[in-house]
Amino acid sequence: DQRSKQGALWNKIPCRVRNWEVQIQFKVTGTTKDLFGDGFAFWYSKERMVSGPVFGSKDEFSGLSIIADTYSNHNGPHNHQHPYISAMVNNGTLTYDHDRDGTHTMLGGCEVKFRNFQHETWLAIRYENDRLTLSHDLQNKRAWAPCFTLDGVKLPTGYYFGMSATTGDLSDAHDIISIKTYELDTAPGVSKDERPDVEVSATMAEQPRVHQEDPGDRKSTRLNSSHLCNL
Repeated sequence: DQRSKQGALWNKIPCRVRNWEVQIQFKVTGTTKDLFGDGFAFWYSKERMVSGPVFGSKDEFSGLSIIADTYSNHNGPHNHQHPYISAMVNNGTLTYDHDRDGTHTMLGGCEVKFRNFQHETWLAIRYENDRLTLSHDLQNKRAWAPCFTLDGVKLPTGYYFGMSATTGDLSDAHDIISIKTYELDTAPGVSKDERPDVEVSATMAEQPRVHQEDPGDRKSTRLNSSHLCNL
């Protein structure tokens, strides 16, 4: 629970299966009730172990990111509260806009109040037949509550799973307790072959909007160096 720290953990072997599920057991705790940050992210990415400004990992990545953002940087009105979990699919050309909390490239999301539980909490990221589903379990009872489902998400095989986290002017402790990965059955008639040449895309993605500065002076809590997970 320190300011301006970052860190990450990645697997060394790429994922070669087309359908998979990752279950993440985690805890996010802090000493403050109202001011905390910044959050953590799950990655399915072409490149591994590249630090950067997006919750401890690189911007303009290729692949999928599930972002658990605990602090609202946006001065203007939001249609949701934080902590907020969202998805971003990137072919290497999109930039994550911290000042707008990624709303310009967000595909789906939900509010998840996962801080300061006395027990571990869980996320489940399921990718099956080009459908991405995110669920959570805040009561540690393996009873999954839905967050969002997105169809038409194209991801190649051969990318790496990873986790990263960051703090800025504010802090939290981000604990990754365990990560479990599962290969899912392939539907009859669907090829099980690898597809490393598929172009990363999402049919529900909107055209990126131009970044606009918020009016008035502000101080961002996002710093290039930040703090990860106690592992």
